[in-house]
Amino acid sequence: MSSQQLSQSQSPPPPVAKKVEHKMEMFGDVRNDNYYWLRDDSRTNPEMLSYLKEENGYTDSIMSGTKKLEEQLFAEIKGRIKEDDVSAPLRKGPYYYYTKTLEGKEYVQYCRRLVPENQKLPSVYDTMPTGPEAPQEHVILDENIKAQQHGYYSIASFKVSPNNKLVAYAEDTKGNEIYTVYVIDAETQAPIGKPLVGVTSNLEWAGDNALVYITMDEILRPDKAWLHVLGEDQSKDTCLYVEKDDMFSLDLQASESKKYLFVASESKNTRFNFYLDVSKPEEGLKVLTPRVDGIDTTVSHRGDHFFIQRRSDQFFNSEVVACPVDNTSSTTVLLPHRESVKIQQIQLFSDNLVSYEREDGLPKIIVYHLPPIGEPLRSLQDGQAVSFVDPVYSVDYSESEFSSSILRFSYSSLKTPSSVYDYDMKAGISVLKKIDPVLGGFDSTRYMTERRWAPASDGTLIPISIVYRKDLVKLDGSDPLLLYGYGSYEICVDPGFRSSRLSLLDRGFVYAIAHIRGGGEMGRPWYENGKLLKKKNTFTDFIACAEYLIENKFGSKERLCIEGRSAGGLLIGAVLNMRPDLFKAAVAGVPFVDVLTTMLDPTIPLTTSEWEEWGDPRKEEFYFYMKSYSPVDNVKAQNYPHILVTAGLNDPRVMYSEPAKFVAKLRDMKTDDNILLFKCELGAGHFSKSGRFEKLQEDAFTYIFVLKALNMTNEFKS
Repeated sequence: MSSQQLSQSQSPPPPVAKKVEHKMEMFGDVRNDNYYWLRDDSRTNPEMLSYLKEENGYTDSIMSGTKKLEEQLFAEIKGRIKEDDVSAPLRKGPYYYYTKTLEGKEYVQYCRRLVPENQKLPSVYDTMPTGPEAPQEHVILDENIKAQQHGYYSIASFKVSPNNKLVAYAEDTKGNEIYTVYVIDAETQAPIGKPLVGVTSNLEWAGDNALVYITMDEILRPDKAWLHVLGEDQSKDTCLYVEKDDMFSLDLQASESKKYLFVASESKNTRFNFYLDVSKPEEGLKVLTPRVDGIDTTVSHRGDHFFIQRRSDQFFNSEVVACPVDNTSSTTVLLPHRESVKIQQIQLFSDNLVSYEREDGLPKIIVYHLPPIGEPLRSLQDGQAVSFVDPVYSVDYSESEFSSSILRFSYSSLKTPSSVYDYDMKAGISVLKKIDPVLGGFDSTRYMTERRWAPASDGTLIPISIVYRKDLVKLDGSDPLLLYGYGSYEICVDPGFRSSRLSLLDRGFVYAIAHIRGGGEMGRPWYENGKLLKKKNTFTDFIACAEYLIENKFGSKERLCIEGRSAGGLLIGAVLNMRPDLFKAAVAGVPFVDVLTTMLDPTIPLTTSEWEEWGDPRKEEFYFYMKSYSPVDNVKAQNYPHILVTAGLNDPRVMYSEPAKFVAKLRDMKTDDNILLFKCELGAGHFSKSGRFEKLQEDAFTYIFVLKALNMTNEFKS
């Protein structure tokens, strides 16, 4: 056995967590959780912290032999990043706004410049002048300076007031997603009033001197909407709405027209909306769409109409209707429901409606012309589709100017770096405004992307997105293969670009994404068939994709690694218990693995709002179904592959104790000699460290683990 190969023979013994019997009984079923004691909501128990530190120390010692390689790999990944760069500037009123990164710095600067006189009428061909003659750059906020005092630093919301004079931003210095909101003068950075503390990052301007924001209850459920007048004390803020039902959480959005704010209350299958007229905030919230179980509405505004995207059991892929502002119960259908096309979201402009749709698992953008404001609205016809170049790709909504005919969107694929386009909705032309630079001789023509369909156990065809480097793979079953999956919450994991992934592709890896049920890739039924009492489809779909890839010579059991994060970590935990023979190595990031115990405890953040996703195990049918796949409850005395598990001590979404218990139980029961590593960030949350290079360091660590598991570190040296 080479010294680089993963094995426990030459290394220190792994940590052993003490066992404390903790019996839980339900429906005559008794479970014993020996590691329940690892949960400490205050995150201060010295014994628990000492166990986490022991695990981190063990991980360091196992990985110490490849530390130099990890540093080399990090340098390679970092070397592809253009460190000093500028985002595609976005016009807002008289300014271009953009962010800027500096060489060697972890964080961004928020900047703006005046739009020059000769660009008063916006065009897709405009570029922001930067020379000595150009309007001067003004740095509104430098995150690098703010972050100096903190080990973790994240700004989740950066909102400019309608008159461009002030900025409100939300700051998190722990990773626990509890924010402080500061308002500053955009020119002088002088603070305006006292900060708002203990709030979410969901905030919007209500005119130029008031903000609406959302706060959370003790289980971190967004439950209250507030109106804050600048200069007033937070204790004097007006509470606009309280959501008492603990299955529902509040959301906040501004209409593209900026004339209304919308407060929505939503569960996993119901959503209803209130509106606030920004010119009369003192009138408070008014009902726009009523609360009806199973009906999900998202709203916006243009002219004298509200626009409503509406989903129901009957219209499961959504329809779009409009109603007059002064008569919200009278609706006209603009885009009817279609069984094969899902409406993801709509974006409004003064003359256009843009529909972001999905068909056959791929995103589309369709642009419709609207009649002049004041004229009646009727069914929209003759939409024009924006065209894209790759066979599988990812398209994302971007902020645009409501009053213009320019649609901004971002695009990428497994071989095309993230690109920002401006699309002229009158002329039907897309103009590339920025493509993320990839240094180090990257050439996209060397890579091949394709889509395949794997038959699931019930015959459903599951889409798989695949990328590899044409000149390096043999496609004879001998190539290393990394398969990624998620499959929950109707989230679409579209195939996008990551420059760090090139470090695997350039070593002959095949990379694949399994678009399994529980996600939203193939429309609403795709999600419905991978949740509640059909959740196991998510896991069996993933196994079917792995078997299909092996059968079609994209890899073999001996060369197959799998990866998933959060609910995707639940996926990894479940398939490891079900088919440990199928995989060589697995990476489970911040995994939701203690499903049954967590969902039985309404004091844990997210539990109550998630009963509509996983089921409520206080009901017998759900209890036994969830128990049958919950990873912690299904660890067996069997051989497992090499496994890396990560966690964040401050994570409010997946409590650190879930992955910790999973690891402790695996250590106790597994019958193999393969490596099991647990890496817990003691100063971060669900999204791990906050700096851009710190995140790349984590990629390097994960990839070295994968290369070690496949015994490829010697090839790496060469």
